[in-house]
Amino acid sequence: MEKFIDTHAHLNSEYFKKDRFLVIESCLLNQVSMINAGTNILDSALAVDIAEKYPDFVYASVGVHPSSAEEDFDIEKIKELAKSKKVVAIGEIGLDYFYSSKNISDEEFFKKQKDIFIKQLSLAEELNLPIIIHSREAFDDLYEILKTRKLKGVIHCFNGNVEDVKRFLELGYYIGFTGIIFKENLDEVIKETPNDRILIETDCPFLTPPEFYEKRNNPLSLKIIKDKICKIKGEDIGDQIYNNSLKLFNI
Repeated sequence: MEKFIDTHAHLNSEYFKKDRFLVIESCLLNQVSMINAGTNILDSALAVDIAEKYPDFVYASVGVHPSSAEEDFDIEKIKELAKSKKVVAIGEIGLDYFYSSKNISDEEFFKKQKDIFIKQLSLAEELNLPIIIHSREAFDDLYEILKTRKLKGVIHCFNGNVEDVKRFLELGYYIGFTGIIFKENLDEVIKETPNDRILIETDCPFLTPPEFYEKRNNPLSLKIIKDKICKIKGEDIGDQIYNNSLKLFNI
């Protein structure tokens, strides 16, 4: 049976509160491993707790998402969570300029995002962990920050253009593709991305691919994403994608 790793899931979210362990067991039976990504302190802690219930195949990343920039931020709490052997990355971290804050100006909100992003990059450097990066309408600022550091990681849920992807490939980053490839035409971006830099992710419960068996996404939809990428590439690169995941996250 073909093996998969969902390098960006959110089974630690409220959407899976009632049945997350049933979903995980179903995934494991179908040779689908996963990394559950944190977006704040609480769900990062839950991602670690979930991962520690399984000896293998379920992992966690810990971090504060840019949309949570106004919440109380404590880098020491993230560092403490990252001590778990099941934590394979710092993330989901980054910049998001799509939404505005209801409480402060865009300028102040985006500055807060940058501040917590940079602190978490420094933590990743300190702990020698890869990063999982969220970017929405912020590729220029993201690039300016990342080019000054020597980190490894993935640009999660990539939906930029060919010029965008070239910039991050030159910095050594992997590119994560989700079900968004069914909503936006990213064929040329996928063709431009070398096979050894592609990761696949669901971002579940969001971005459900068409023809999946339920509206709420879960890691079992990875095969649909992989099949579309292979069709665009004109070859089966499933094993390569799986090995890319092992390499980046040192699994």
